[in-house]
Amino acid sequence: MTTREHARLAAHDAMTATTGVRSDTAGNGARRGDAGPIGAFPSLWSATATPALATPALHASRRVDVAVIGGGFTGVSAALHLAEAGVDVCVLDAGEPGWGASGRNGGQVIPGLKHDPDALMKRFPGEQGVALVDMIGGAADVVFDLIARYGIDCDARREGWIQPAHSAAMLAAQRMRVAQWRTRGAPVEMLDRDAVTSRIGSPIYQGGWIDRRAGSLHPLSYLRGLVRAATGQGATIHGNTQVTGLRAVVGRWQVSTASGHTIDAARVLIATNGYTDDLWPGLRRTLIAANSFIVATAPLPEHIAATVLPGGEVASDARRLLLYFRKDAAGRLLLGGRGSFSDPGSASAWRHLERALVRLFPQTQGVPIEYRWAGRVAVTPDAMPHVHAPAPGLTISLGYNGRGIAMATALGRELAGHLTGHSALRFPVTPIRPIPFHDLQRLYFSAAVNWYRVLDQLS
Repeated sequence: MTTREHARLAAHDAMTATTGVRSDTAGNGARRGDAGPIGAFPSLWSATATPALATPALHASRRVDVAVIGGGFTGVSAALHLAEAGVDVCVLDAGEPGWGASGRNGGQVIPGLKHDPDALMKRFPGEQGVALVDMIGGAADVVFDLIARYGIDCDARREGWIQPAHSAAMLAAQRMRVAQWRTRGAPVEMLDRDAVTSRIGSPIYQGGWIDRRAGSLHPLSYLRGLVRAATGQGATIHGNTQVTGLRAVVGRWQVSTASGHTIDAARVLIATNGYTDDLWPGLRRTLIAANSFIVATAPLPEHIAATVLPGGEVASDARRLLLYFRKDAAGRLLLGGRGSFSDPGSASAWRHLERALVRLFPQTQGVPIEYRWAGRVAVTPDAMPHVHAPAPGLTISLGYNGRGIAMATALGRELAGHLTGHSALRFPVTPIRPIPFHDLQRLYFSAAVNWYRVLDQLS
């Protein structure tokens, strides 16, 4: 793949991500409450989440079986499944678990990847491809099974995900996608224009498809529920603990922190995703961190709420610069999409989404916007999550390209099985490959946004 192709694909997937994630530009050292313009725009989730379990900072050095760096969906899911297996596991997060990606996304639980099953089978032939497609197809099941098993209070609903199409060409591609998943037993089907209009409440789409494996939840409450479940099983989770160094020492790993305390571990999992910095050489340059913005209305009046996503589905459309939308448990309408590469400095940064909201749903004209927030989505050039094993006893997982809730949770479970030796990892392990000319990401990202805007208008 050429440098230009790397840039174009990375920027495209950043703009088509279905979740809005972390909002600061710091790496592993980012902390909740850091100064910056984003602090003026708290998320809906932080204002309405279930109370957080205390996760005090690391106050003494210790020795464990597994150290997990990053307290988001991947890290806490892995810790939970490791603890269930009797492993002594410790999670270190630079801020409060859930402050970043896991507490700032759109709350859409969508199985699968951006690649269709047949494309994955071609890329990973034989048993590896079969295992991979099976894993990603069941990713949402992992989330909802954990919610049921541990009684996690997070407004979970499983009414499906709709991907509406704005063009005949996209509808043709969706028919192929639906056929591929149906041959594998997935509960998916095409929807005609009338069905999409009535299910979504917007007249602008030509049709689409629905995946009934998908659903929605309150992402920060879900993460906090995972934290409670993991600690209940014996895992230790430390917030406000910045990791500053990682080195191999006589067959084990030493994890250094800003406080001077260390963790001595047999194995280490790095699960920093959008928080990724230079802790491990070259890792930060394997992904693009691009902004996604979200707005949420006040609770819709009943007569309007009955016309917008009345069945409780979530949706993200098929445009290159997509929009994603859903209602929350209180009846607010959330809409997210691309934003500027820079962090927002004023409420006007969300004006393009507020205009889009009224274009999609004219019936919401006059309903006030109650919340605005933004964040970073971790995007990889091949639109695949990346799992790396660059040294004995060290595993890395990151880059969910807008499918973080389901995929990160499922990969956390997969990684736990791999680390304990109880099950084979069904996800491919790849070398660390930094993106060429990564420091120019802002320039080619902006150029790609303009290009894809033109293509969307033409189609």
